[in-house]
Amino acid sequence: MKFPDGFLWGGAVAAHQLEGAWNEGGRGPSICDVLTGGAHGVAREITDGVVEGRNYPNQRGIDYYHTFRSDDSLFQEMGFKCFRTSISWSRIFPNGDEDEPNEEGLKFYDKLFADYRAKGMEPVVTLSHFEMPLHLAKQGGFVNRDVVDCFVRFATTVMERYKDLVKYWLTFNEVNNQMEMHTEIFPYTNSGIIPDPNDTPHEVEQKVWQAIHNEFVASAIVVKRGHEINPDFQIGCMIAMVPIYPATCNPDDVMHAEVLMRDRLLFGDVYVNGEYPHYLLNRWEREGFDIKREPGDDEIIKAGTVDFISISYYMSAAVKASEVPNWDGHGLPGQVRNPYIAATDWGWQIDPVGLRYVLCTLYERYRKPIFVVENGIGMYETPDADNFVSDDARIAYLRSHIEQVGKAIALDGVEVMGYTVWGCIDVISFGTGEMKKRYGLIYVDADDYGKGSYRRFRKKSFDWYRKVIASNGEEL
Repeated sequence: MKFPDGFLWGGAVAAHQLEGAWNEGGRGPSICDVLTGGAHGVAREITDGVVEGRNYPNQRGIDYYHTFRSDDSLFQEMGFKCFRTSISWSRIFPNGDEDEPNEEGLKFYDKLFADYRAKGMEPVVTLSHFEMPLHLAKQGGFVNRDVVDCFVRFATTVMERYKDLVKYWLTFNEVNNQMEMHTEIFPYTNSGIIPDPNDTPHEVEQKVWQAIHNEFVASAIVVKRGHEINPDFQIGCMIAMVPIYPATCNPDDVMHAEVLMRDRLLFGDVYVNGEYPHYLLNRWEREGFDIKREPGDDEIIKAGTVDFISISYYMSAAVKASEVPNWDGHGLPGQVRNPYIAATDWGWQIDPVGLRYVLCTLYERYRKPIFVVENGIGMYETPDADNFVSDDARIAYLRSHIEQVGKAIALDGVEVMGYTVWGCIDVISFGTGEMKKRYGLIYVDADDYGKGSYRRFRKKSFDWYRKVIASNGEEL
């Protein structure tokens, strides 16, 4: 198994999980700045503004805003060919609806992307990664059509500013997370939809579908605009891929899994094909959703298809049709434990073969290059007396998944652009807001409440991944 020349090895993070400095440099509050810390089984709360005495981990991050040069040197030491991050929307437009951007915020990313380039790393930049200005969320988020214009203004501003520094762009991160519509954090972070306790389930779903349509329009406008700014731009979508298996070969289970997978594939269907699939239009009509589509929207979506598909991959799921009546509205209807694979301490089922499976599925469906921009494992970790973490379980996880990427390339003919480890440095966990759920190849001495020295230490996986990159995937 040989990875292609120019394969983009690297790491991935998001601004809201590592930058910190939430109120510095003219930055305005974002939606994640009012998410409290949670834990496994304890949901994060969305508060009405910043409430004194509550723990808001994303406000701190890991202080990358001030430490990026030394952190980037560690990434350079590992040999990263690329580095994926996001631009904090509220650092550029503090409220989101200003006519002019915040120059101090723009200058920060001038320095950041120049530092990546100087250290041999190609920036891979996500435009919307759960960082909508809080002010726009209070105006309805992407349910409000005006927010499309705000996003396009933001995206155009940064693509023009960094047209000579950034080649690879992603529009919306894990946009299909919000198909879990009744788990409040997902519509909130994807689309800025603040939960309303007075909404019926159908009203919640109506809002989410409307936001999704508006995001499809926004993404298409930005893709077209980006190609006008710089024809060499490569602009992709980003989908959270969790393959859904039938728990048995019972045809009811097989069909149930097929229908549930549409909630993930419909995003690629629109981003790549430039039109809504029949199964979705049928669903909207059947379930009574009135999606406002302005004249010209279909043409906009058709004209703004993506150049490549990027994915996150952490786990697979299994479902059983007969278990659907027991569904509580969260997670997948009919989801059951897969007895053939292990799980992490947070219940995420470890399935390396599933990564090869989704790469094959997506490539045969779309015939577009695929970029694995998130893959990793969260673990409890305690350094030894020398501040060293022997994270052999992480190495085993990453090795087994990279092997499957190699098989997809060599055996299945899938065009894979690159692979970036999620949380190459310990960051705030998105789902729980914890620091103790550690993904990094670099340990950050900080706890869930911001206590610690914030010093960085190389884990065992650091040197392992360095050798993987140096050998272009041959030494695993």
